[in-house]
Amino acid sequence: MNKDIENMCYVNNEAKSGPAPIPEDGKWVQAKEIKDISGLTHGIGWCAPQQGACKLTLNVKDGIIEEALVETIGCSGMTHSAAMAGEILVGKTILEALNTDLVCDAINTAMRELFLQIVYGRSQSAFSRNGLSIGTGLEDLGKNKRSQVGTIYSTNKKGPRYLELAEGYIVELGLDESDNIIGYKYVNLGKMMDNIKKKMDPYEAIEKATGTYGRFDEAKKIIDPREE
Repeated sequence: MNKDIENMCYVNNEAKSGPAPIPEDGKWVQAKEIKDISGLTHGIGWCAPQQGACKLTLNVKDGIIEEALVETIGCSGMTHSAAMAGEILVGKTILEALNTDLVCDAINTAMRELFLQIVYGRSQSAFSRNGLSIGTGLEDLGKNKRSQVGTIYSTNKKGPRYLELAEGYIVELGLDESDNIIGYKYVNLGKMMDNIKKKMDPYEAIEKATGTYGRFDEAKKIIDPREE
């Protein structure tokens, strides 16, 4: 302490009410330490050249990451980084995870965004009594445990091509008499692989995992969106 401060007289400070309470797992908490933080939420991150993105889901209990779901798109290297991040994240406190190299810019950015949400009480489980159980993140993937992916390609000269949607891999597009898309045929890759794992013939496995959406049966023209 320097002399200027030493020579000052004491003035009492009554502003000691502590931090503002935040909603956590169905209760209001004055979070003062990392162990005071709980919640499940999602965060989105992107890499410096913005060629890929990461969706990160964490389930935090008493400051510890108990469950992690890492989903990436747009960069092959990022998918391998996600495999490493999945091993690195669980068991760490959210502060440790924030200050750990998660291999990829996009995953690190997602961790930063998610950290901010959780410590400010903006989690998905903020008003869920006792929070959400371990395994909730996995439920985001649905029964087939695959990420929800949408891939659409389009050009001004040739128009749009649906390649993959929530239902699965698009096999065929159905067009009307004006060449507008009115439906599609898809293969649910999760169901297909489950069938194959049960020793089903691959062609039968594909057939049983195939479905249509929209007015596909009314199509005047059917095309392969990857070839035609």
